[in-house]
Amino acid sequence: MRRFFIDENAISENKAVISGNLFCHMARVLRLKIGTRMLLSDGIGRRHVGVIDSIGKENLVIRLEESTLEPERPQGPFITLYQGLPKGSKMDFILQKCTELGVDSFVPFVAGRSIAQLPQDRGAERLGRWRRIVVEAARQSNRTSIPELLPAMNFSELLASADQTVKLLLWEEEKSNRLKSVLGSLPLPETVAVMVGPEGGLSKNEATAATQAGFIPVTLGSRILRTETAGIALLAVLQFFWGDMG
Repeated sequence: MRRFFIDENAISENKAVISGNLFCHMARVLRLKIGTRMLLSDGIGRRHVGVIDSIGKENLVIRLEESTLEPERPQGPFITLYQGLPKGSKMDFILQKCTELGVDSFVPFVAGRSIAQLPQDRGAERLGRWRRIVVEAARQSNRTSIPELLPAMNFSELLASADQTVKLLLWEEEKSNRLKSVLGSLPLPETVAVMVGPEGGLSKNEATAATQAGFIPVTLGSRILRTETAGIALLAVLQFFWGDMG
């Protein structure tokens, strides 16, 4: 059964009216027919099973047969990834794989050593493309919710806004705080922040500022991981330790 994400406002009186780009994709690209059954998600955790009831020139109507009234929430804490802005297409890869691993919120940020910058005139365009990547990754990995994607912040904005219960900083210069020991000393939190620096890493001053803001610097051991793999590795561990992979 095919799955699609729809806007919750498209649903009314046990039916969903699909228009715009999604209508074009369903009717003209996939060529779905009347009677086709599908699974719909509203992006915040509710699922609906429905059947195409009619197809017009500008929209199609899906008759809803089953619906969950309460949003589904996977086991484990709400995870936010603060990702130092990487160069090239690395952010695409990070968004895709971390969505598959259950991240709930993405916040790109620019650090002192960031190679990549986000031009003001292309910020909205880049953010729109990233959101499309997140939505598609959520659909392919059978998620019921779409992770939030915030506009890029500077480092001071990040520290001021991070209010999670547990905040972890992956820092290559940390030697004593092993991830296993840190996680083992903490109770199951409601929210977790994970901060990963850009290609050049975070400066000592930035790491100190993050620590003063409540981030716990941790090491993954002797391995030095690239910015596009560090967050993925840590998220897999968190989902095993606190989430639904263990």
